[in-house]
Amino acid sequence: MQLRLADLTDASACSKIVNEWIDNTNWMPRLHSPEEIMKMIRLGIDEREFWVIGDPVIGYLSLNPNVRQIMGLYVAVPGEGLGKLLLNQVKVGRNYLKLWSHSANTAAHKSYLREGFELTGNIKIGHDGLEEKCFEWRT
Repeated sequence: MQLRLADLTDASACSKIVNEWIDNTNWMPRLHSPEEIMKMIRLGIDEREFWVIGDPVIGYLSLNPNVRQIMGLYVAVPGEGLGKLLLNQVKVGRNYLKLWSHSANTAAHKSYLREGFELTGNIKIGHDGLEEKCFEWRT
């Protein structure tokens, strides 16, 4: 499976994955238009460590390396190990990572726990008004 750093030509495929996830997730409100999501992803590709998987792209992970926080992890086909491959990529050379996940996203939580992340007990309300839980990974 091809895994590489993204460039701006990947923004459309990444945006499509996020928009389909929003449309297919009954607890996730649509707060941003598909065009706004595309703009956010383009900014993320420019400003962060942004990995994509597949050719064509079927998943991505956005990492803010300055604070070692995963800002987004989306795959078109959950349960196929794509998230694991992306997580393993950003673990290389690092001893700590952090992420926030919507409390309702229990399937993702199982995956994070399986990949060595632990719940910190910290909870916040995200920009979308939904509760989020904090996960951390340490070597």
